[in-house]
Amino acid sequence: MTASRSWALLISGVASLGALLVLAFVLGFSSPESRFYERNFVWLFWVNAVVAALLALVVVLVALRLLIRLQRGKFGSRLLIKLAGIFALVGVLPGLVIYTVSYQFVSRSIEAWFDVQVAGALDAGLALGKGTLDAQAVDLLAKTRIAAERVADSRASLSPLSLERLREQMGASEVSLVASSGLVLMTAGGDGALGPPERPGPNLLRQARAGGTASAVEGLDDEAMASGSRGARVRALARVPRSQVALSVGEDRFLMVTQPIPRALAANALAVQAAYSEYQQRALARDSLRRMYVGTLTLTLVLAVFAAVLLAIVLGNQLAKPLLLLADGVRQVAAGDLTEKPVFRSADELGGLTRSFAAMTAQMADAREQVQRGIGALEAARGRLQTILDTLTAGVIVFDREGRIDTVNPGATRILQRPLSAWRGRRLSEFADLQTFAQAVEQRFELLATSPELGERDQWQDSVELQRGDGATLTLLVRGAVLPAEQTLMVFDDISEVVSAQRSAAWSEVARRLAHEIKNPLTPIQLSAERLEHRLGHKLEGADQALLAKSVNTIVSQVQAMQRLVNEFRDYARLPAAHLAPLDLNALAHEVLALYGQAQDNGLLLAELEPALPLVLGDATQLRQVIHNLVQNGLDAVADRPDGQVELVTRSARGEDGSLRAVRLAVVDNGPGFPDKVLKRAFEPYVTTKAKGTGLGLAVVKKIADEHGARLRAANLHTGDQPDGPVTGARVSLSFSRFAESPAPAPSPASPAGTAPAGADGTPQIH
Repeated sequence: MTASRSWALLISGVASLGALLVLAFVLGFSSPESRFYERNFVWLFWVNAVVAALLALVVVLVALRLLIRLQRGKFGSRLLIKLAGIFALVGVLPGLVIYTVSYQFVSRSIEAWFDVQVAGALDAGLALGKGTLDAQAVDLLAKTRIAAERVADSRASLSPLSLERLREQMGASEVSLVASSGLVLMTAGGDGALGPPERPGPNLLRQARAGGTASAVEGLDDEAMASGSRGARVRALARVPRSQVALSVGEDRFLMVTQPIPRALAANALAVQAAYSEYQQRALARDSLRRMYVGTLTLTLVLAVFAAVLLAIVLGNQLAKPLLLLADGVRQVAAGDLTEKPVFRSADELGGLTRSFAAMTAQMADAREQVQRGIGALEAARGRLQTILDTLTAGVIVFDREGRIDTVNPGATRILQRPLSAWRGRRLSEFADLQTFAQAVEQRFELLATSPELGERDQWQDSVELQRGDGATLTLLVRGAVLPAEQTLMVFDDISEVVSAQRSAAWSEVARRLAHEIKNPLTPIQLSAERLEHRLGHKLEGADQALLAKSVNTIVSQVQAMQRLVNEFRDYARLPAAHLAPLDLNALAHEVLALYGQAQDNGLLLAELEPALPLVLGDATQLRQVIHNLVQNGLDAVADRPDGQVELVTRSARGEDGSLRAVRLAVVDNGPGFPDKVLKRAFEPYVTTKAKGTGLGLAVVKKIADEHGARLRAANLHTGDQPDGPVTGARVSLSFSRFAESPAPAPSPASPAGTAPAGADGTPQIH
């Protein structure tokens, strides 16, 4: 057992002994045997004084020990003294407050016990009880004397029956005829269970012989009030006059009447009498009682103060040891020393705290080594990444969560011809000539977050036209991705030359195919028609000759018109420039759907149009051609399926704040879908899945979408939206981002059905 534990046990024993003695005092004052403690007050007081002196000696020794540690400059001495002082104040101050309040309470309470009003009230209560009982005795005595005279006047002999009638008339519990010697001659009433009738007391009988009448209150004590006794009662004796013949000459007879006192009245009288006696005894010992209470409180305070100070010193030492160990360890860690730290060997929380600190220090040492290795690897990776970014021809910009520029590579500066590296921490839209480009990028990121296209996950791709400050128009292929920590990445490249070359090559191929497929047969057709007119014109007459001439002229004129059309496609096959105006896509869709009445009646073509669709900016003629191409492609894809179905859908995409992001038009079918090799080049000329198709339908749609600044997407549908699942159909969507200010009107009535799908010039469209 260590020295600290021995000290703790010694202190606990002394404090417990003192507490027990004080408790004996307190319990003695509230118990019936308090006189024993009052008689032994002196030696109990000195025993408590000795205990207090022992505690004071121990406190002095421990305080001297602390002062010696402080003078020697041992680490933690000030902390130990501070803890001891705090604990001592916590114990002493409440004790002083309680002592002050208790002293005042005891002094005033004792004085209140012996107040003049209390004494007067006890005297009045005692007099009231005595007067009540005396009045009852006098009243019974008067009734008894009258009854005795009535008995003397009666001519009949005295019998138990007459006594019983007399008892009932007087309302007494017992009526007896008693001889002068006290012998009961005859009685009526009474309780047979309590034995024979009780004889009158000697004093009562003596007073009756002397004065002829006497009364007394009997049984007014604790024993008489016990259960099984006769209880408190009033008894009266009155001499019976000698006029009755039955009485012997020279011998007196007395009529004795007993009337019980109500038990409640007797109990109250006893209580008042006992309280009065106790009050008189306590009044005589009032000063000694006050000294006893005050002395007990003083001893209790002394014991509590000494015990609190001593325990504060001991407990403060126990708390200070692990805290000092922790303080030394923290000082070492702050200086960068992460070597193994000692622990405090105990099973309590402070010991666990030192063990946790030692384990934490070891983990910090390991973590520092790992961090140093990680920093080296990170610096190497950052250097490699920066080298890669610097050598990329594509532009790379990383935005933070607020949309500000965080990282820029030289490729972005070269393509945009702006000093973006100097604009870190600022938004891309702060460049005056890049605002449109920045808004398009921000809109695509918002659309990806709120309403992504089918097939989009954490990234998107789009082509954007950028008007640079130097007047050049660039076509940028932009890819966006969402990075961790709510950052976004944008990678873009200038594909203007590639797009231009592709368009030139595409339309050159269109011209070549048109010349091969259409123009070559036109000359034989024209020559054949002219030969028919030359051979048959002179053989026909009248109306037949006119019909032949008219038909030949029609064939020749139409062939020449087709030749001119082919020549125009060959000269770049340019479409008319789009004239943008507010347009209701729902009304345009109804107009086109009216041309496919039979397909709608057969359930082959369905429409799901969002009501009150916002207006977009578009060219009605060109967009009508787009809807025709997409619907006809869908119907061609499901032509061989018995359960085939095509659906035309319009939707609006909105952000979390309800703002409009895009208006989409989509055609969905449950056909075989696009082959993978076709899906990647679906919008290039002459890429088709049809046996007799030319592959110009989606290419024309793509050109019109570019004219409207819309995004065109084609994707396959899969079972359960799983990319690896079976293909269940195809979806081609067109997303418009240019809107009119006015709200969308109600859908216009459908155009009459029955006409074939036609383009801007009324000619059938090629798919």
